[in-house]
Amino acid sequence: MAVIDAGGLDALITTLADLGYETKGPVVRNGAIVPGPVAGVADLPAGYHDEQAPGRYRLAQTDDRSLFGWAVGPGSWKAEVFPPSQDLWRATVDGDGVTFTQPEPPSTPLAIIGARPCELAALKVLDRVLMECDTPDPRYVARRSGAFTVVAECGSPAGTCFCTSMGTGPSADDGYDLALSELDDEDGHRFLVRVGSERGAEVLDRLPSVAATDTDFDSRKAMLSSAEQAMGRKLETEGLPALLLRNLEHPRWTQVANRCLSCGNCTLVCPTCFCSDVRDTTDLNGEILRQRKWASCFDRDHSYLHGGSVRGSTSSRYRQWLTHKLATWWDQFDTSGCIGCGRCIAWCPVGIDLTEEAAAIRATDGAARLGTTIGRRPQ
Repeated sequence: MAVIDAGGLDALITTLADLGYETKGPVVRNGAIVPGPVAGVADLPAGYHDEQAPGRYRLAQTDDRSLFGWAVGPGSWKAEVFPPSQDLWRATVDGDGVTFTQPEPPSTPLAIIGARPCELAALKVLDRVLMECDTPDPRYVARRSGAFTVVAECGSPAGTCFCTSMGTGPSADDGYDLALSELDDEDGHRFLVRVGSERGAEVLDRLPSVAATDTDFDSRKAMLSSAEQAMGRKLETEGLPALLLRNLEHPRWTQVANRCLSCGNCTLVCPTCFCSDVRDTTDLNGEILRQRKWASCFDRDHSYLHGGSVRGSTSSRYRQWLTHKLATWWDQFDTSGCIGCGRCIAWCPVGIDLTEEAAAIRATDGAARLGTTIGRRPQ
């Protein structure tokens, strides 16, 4: 453990660049904080804070020195390792033959600067789905396996955050190369740095730093305690998978469907949703392009089988999303599909709150529409 100042953080970013990493971190773009290229501390969102509520996200800049005084924005690190659109291969017809070409894998490893602990948890979930499986996704593996991760512990949760309920924050326990805790008190503006890997230790050795003191540890503890108390939401997870699966005919699904626009915003901003479609297109020259693009279970065609969509109603699509995220994900991947970041709440145009829907079903456990049977398989 060590302590660095803003100059040391700047040196961290430049050191990673010198080591051949593509350095990306939080930047302000189009009124939101999203991942983007960073060459130094000057590119980070100094003094920025966010205000989030159901269907609402606003940024405000102050004159304070904080670089990580915000929660999460609409863009997650998922897009850096599992892009929204990816070319899989191209085929060119030349006479009687066909030539196939594939894009080259990325040659520059990624350095993630300032990911939140909940986002680190999301990457672990994606690892389980796309890398630690029987058939790993080679494109995901190529981008993710070599990434250097610097996590920034959270001291400023938003009104939509509930990471404490999911055990994913505000502190970071593992899965990082270096962990930063931003501290700003009578002892000054500084960052407590904890090492999580051998290469993290090697990078820290290159930085100007001083030894951490008991005061630094106490300040970190106070910062994390304050963040835990400031969580804007709570989700009761005890028995939640079973609760949802025995209430597949609960009237709440119809009630929420009356508000839901099936726009798919929640799945687009979610850092763990991994559904995708693969499509082929052919241009006038006969070149064929196969692409993989993000998909959403709120899209009617996403559940299309021969003869029509399996989930033709908004209620069935919302039920699929929520029960998969909070219940059946455990069966598939032995983890929750939700990390408590609250993005789906803030970026829902009508402010549908996942925690509110789960609580409503818990409060009326067993309620069912007239003429239906509780636990009946959804149509």
